[in-house]
Amino acid sequence: MRVRGRVLLGEVSLDAPAGAVTGLLGPNGSGKSTLLRVLAGLRRPDAGTVLLDGVDRATLPRRALARRIAIVTQHVPSDVDMSVLDVLLLARIPHRPALAPATVDDERRAEDALAAAGLPGIGHRRWSRLSGGERQRADLARALLQDPDVLLLDEPTNHLDIRHRLALFHRLRGSGRTVVAALHDLDLAAAFCDRIALLHDGRLVSAGTPAEVLTPARIRDVYGVEAEVSAGDDGRPRIRITP
Repeated sequence: MRVRGRVLLGEVSLDAPAGAVTGLLGPNGSGKSTLLRVLAGLRRPDAGTVLLDGVDRATLPRRALARRIAIVTQHVPSDVDMSVLDVLLLARIPHRPALAPATVDDERRAEDALAAAGLPGIGHRRWSRLSGGERQRADLARALLQDPDVLLLDEPTNHLDIRHRLALFHRLRGSGRTVVAALHDLDLAAAFCDRIALLHDGRLVSAGTPAEVLTPARIRDVYGVEAEVSAGDDGRPRIRITP
């Protein structure tokens, strides 16, 4: 995939195992967001295919895809003049007959999703009045309310404090969904991701478990920094960037 001669994404082959959390890592401009948008169907690749359970995603009806895949983009719109509840209820449209209004069960599910995100009782508030962190958590609640098999997340921890970052990943790991998340935090990815895909200049450098991918040599080659990598009590790598 090229834009004005520049390769945004090329020769990338990625397998996201069902029910696992796959982290997309790489510096700015490495192709993480582009790859997520290709997986979601928001960008058409110049070549190659995206398979969903072995079926070419391009052959599936949009409504069927909306029941299978949900995406949270990096920049959540802030100027939406709707209530938080109404924004979340948009996620239930693929599960209702065409033009059918939201049901009482839809509203209950939406309120439960907000409560699970640590935002109980805010459904009446205007979306535009939420803080950045509240908006991001509410948008994640919307994506989960869509009840997808596959959840695509672009920098989902951008506006979250440490407590909510950890809560988010504990929730994702316990959801049973296939999660693909673009991340910048190497230590967070090492602690919670089942698999890592490391990108650089639009190409896949390495893919595997966190311990296989996040080595000092690869971190140096891709990020241009030195790092100490040790094994934690759980066997997962712990990463410390050194001066």
